[in-house]
Amino acid sequence: MIKSFRDLKVYQKAYQLSITVNKLSLSLLPRHELYELGSQLRRAAISIPLNIAEGYGRKDSNKEFKHFLRNALGSCNEIQVLLEMLRDLEYLEKGAYEELNEAYDHVGRQLYKLIQTWK
Repeated sequence: MIKSFRDLKVYQKAYQLSITVNKLSLSLLPRHELYELGSQLRRAAISIPLNIAEGYGRKDSNKEFKHFLRNALGSCNEIQVLLEMLRDLEYLEKGAYEELNEAYDHVGRQLYKLIQTWK
């Protein structure tokens, strides 16, 4: 039974990924990218669990909860584009890119399914 947004598997995965992406961006990117691509990447990663949590707080309104889940899905797509850029700019190795991209693809599918099946 779901008692909190923390019980949602998609929240748990998105939260862990946001920690991973945050640490990765701070250790991987050159100083001049920390405030450009790095900041955008960190904000998008953090936005996913934040939107899930905020939306869950409004779960009594299906429309509002789904709105926040769609925002989280948009941020998930944004991260995938940013990861492609980091790969193409040669800041992120192909293997790391593929692993993170697949993880965010999975989170996106989870969000989409939750949007479709919530009440």
